[in-house]
Amino acid sequence: MVLYITHLLYHRLPSSFIDFLRRMFPKPHCYDLILHRKIGMNMQTKHKKKKARKHDSELKCRRWKGELEEIRKEQNSITEGQSRVGEKLEAMEIECEALHEESKLMIERSALTQIRFAVMLNILTARKNGDYAKAAHFTQLLREIIAKDNMQQQQTLRNS
Repeated sequence: MVLYITHLLYHRLPSSFIDFLRRMFPKPHCYDLILHRKIGMNMQTKHKKKKARKHDSELKCRRWKGELEEIRKEQNSITEGQSRVGEKLEAMEIECEALHEESKLMIERSALTQIRFAVMLNILTARKNGDYAKAAHFTQLLREIIAKDNMQQQQTLRNS
């Protein structure tokens, strides 16, 4: 009778009364129904809480998936930007090398021009002083320099 009453009124009974029952009836079979009822109620509550947590975790999962997708898109755009910057840098390096070669060629041409002017000045000085042998030697040297320069220009045009 006590078990039946406690079983029906379990959800209305305070925990102190349940503790009292446990002290009064130390054998487990006496309050198995009480504990079973309590476990059953807890299981329902736990199930509801678990279901709510599962729903919350599914929402969080969806939100995280959305955030991950946004992050992937951002990473893809960053990667594309980096590849574009890399292509631009590569183009700039090629252009820099071309400019370097061109400036090197200009320096060589300037040096050859200075050498030609120096040889021409020596020719004029030798003629002024009446040293025609020296003037002829410098004239031959100037012809060789010009021929060598013409050959280099032709090779440069062929390579281009």
